Amino acid sequence: MSETAQEFDVLILGGGSAGYGAALRAVQHGLTVGLIEKSKLGGTCLHWGCIPTKAYLHAAEVADEARHASSFGVNATVESVDMGKVRDYKDGIVAGKFKGLSGLLKMRKVNVIEGEGKLVSQNEIEVDGTRYQGKHIILASGSYSKTFGLTVSDRIMTSTEALQLDYLPKSAIVLGGGVIGSEFASLWNSFGVDVTIIEGLDHLVPNEDPSIIKILEREFKKKKIKSNLGTFFDKVEETDSGVKVTLADGKEFEAEVCLVAVGRGPNTEGLGFEEQGITLDRGFVITDERLHTGVGNIYAIGDIVPGVQLAHRGYQQGIFVAEEIAGNNPLIVEDVNIPKVTFTEPEIMSVGYSQPKAEEKFGKENIEVTEYNLAGNGKSSILGTGGVIKMVRQKDGAIIGVHGIGKRISEQIGEAQLIVNWEAYPEDVAAFIHAHPTQNESLGEAAMALNGHPLHG
Repeated sequence: MSETAQEFDVLILGGGSAGYGAALRAVQHGLTVGLIEKSKLGGTCLHWGCIPTKAYLHAAEVADEARHASSFGVNATVESVDMGKVRDYKDGIVAGKFKGLSGLLKMRKVNVIEGEGKLVSQNEIEVDGTRYQGKHIILASGSYSKTFGLTVSDRIMTSTEALQLDYLPKSAIVLGGGVIGSEFASLWNSFGVDVTIIEGLDHLVPNEDPSIIKILEREFKKKKIKSNLGTFFDKVEETDSGVKVTLADGKEFEAEVCLVAVGRGPNTEGLGFEEQGITLDRGFVITDERLHTGVGNIYAIGDIVPGVQLAHRGYQQGIFVAEEIAGNNPLIVEDVNIPKVTFTEPEIMSVGYSQPKAEEKFGKENIEVTEYNLAGNGKSSILGTGGVIKMVRQKDGAIIGVHGIGKRISEQIGEAQLIVNWEAYPEDVAAFIHAHPTQNESLGEAAMALNGHPLHG
C-alpha cells in the first residue's frame, strides 16, 4: 500500500450517472469523496446517450408536427432538415448540462480526479501513476457500444458516431431493433431518411409487453419504416455507394450508412477487477443483492452490473450504495420495478411485469389484465394519437405491471411506477382524481376497468 496515497471515505471509479449519483449522496452524509473520470463527467448518458438522442428526437417531433400541421388547420411545410444546426442545438443542451453538473460537484466539494483509473488493491485505485485510497470503493465504469466485431467507419457507425453527423443520409440500415435501434429508426424516419431495421429476434423492442410491441410494429409500418425480423445478420461490407448487409439466410440489403445498435457491453476490461478477486461474468461484475462484490469494501453499480442499462437505474444504485455505506439500510428496488421509456414515435413506457412474465411467475390463472384504448381519451384525440394503457394485476391483488404506448405517453411513467412500487390495488388508483383533459386520465380509466367498473371504456 502506498504510504502517500490520498485517502477518501468513498473512492468512485467512473463519473457517469451511477458514479456521480453516488458521489453527490455520499457527500450529503458528510463523507469525503474522490470521483475518478477518464473522459467527461456525466458519462454516456449526458454526452453520447440519453440527452443527445432525446434532443434529436425532439427535433424529429418538430419536423413531424410541421409535416402534419395542415390536419390541425395550420398550413406549414418542412423545407429541409439542417443536421448541422440540429447537431449544434444538441451540443448546446449537452454543454449546458455538463457545465451545470461540473459546477454542482465542485460546489458539493466532490474531489474530481481526471484520468484513467485501475483497481490495484482492495482499497486503492491508481490514476496515471498516482494512487488514491478509499475506505470504500465503488466501481461505476459504465458501458460501451457493442459492434460484434464490425469496424467503425464513416459508413458503419454506432450511436456515438451517428450523433456527430452533420448531414442526413438518404437511406440507413439499423442493426438491432431494441431501444437504441428503434429510437434512431424513428428519428431518422421523421427526418426523411429511408430506414430498414434488421432484428434477429422475432419482434422489435422484444422486452416489452406483446400488446405494446404489436402497436409499435404497426405504427412503424404506417410510417414506412421497413423491418426484417427473425434472422440475424451475417456480415456488413462497404460498397462504392454505401454499405451492404447480408443476413444469415443470404438475403441482402443496401443503404448509404449502417447503424450498429446491438446493445452495450460492460466497460471492465483491463481495469484490474479480476486481479483483486472480483467475479466477472461476460465482463459484468457479479454482486449480491446489496451491490457488494464480496471483496473488501468494494461495490459495483450501473451498467457494469447485470440488468437493465438505464441512467436512472444508475442514479438509484449510486444513491443506494451511498446510503448503504452511511449505514441507512436502504430499500432494494428490483430491476423489474424500474421504470422504462422508449422515445420512439409513438413513445413506450413500462414498469413491472409484462403479461407473459407475470403469467410465468404467478400462473396464468392468477393474473388479470385490462387495456384502455387511448381513442377514448380526450387529450390523446387532440394530439392525434392512438395507443393503449395496459395494466396487469395479481388476481384480487395489487397492480404489478403498467404499460403504455402513444404520443407523449412517457410523461405518465411517474404515476405508473408509483402504482407498481407502492403495490397499489386497482380500487386505490380508481379513487384518485385524474385531471381532465389529460392523458393521465387514461391511467385512472385503466384502473377503473381493472376494478370492474369502467367509466368511458
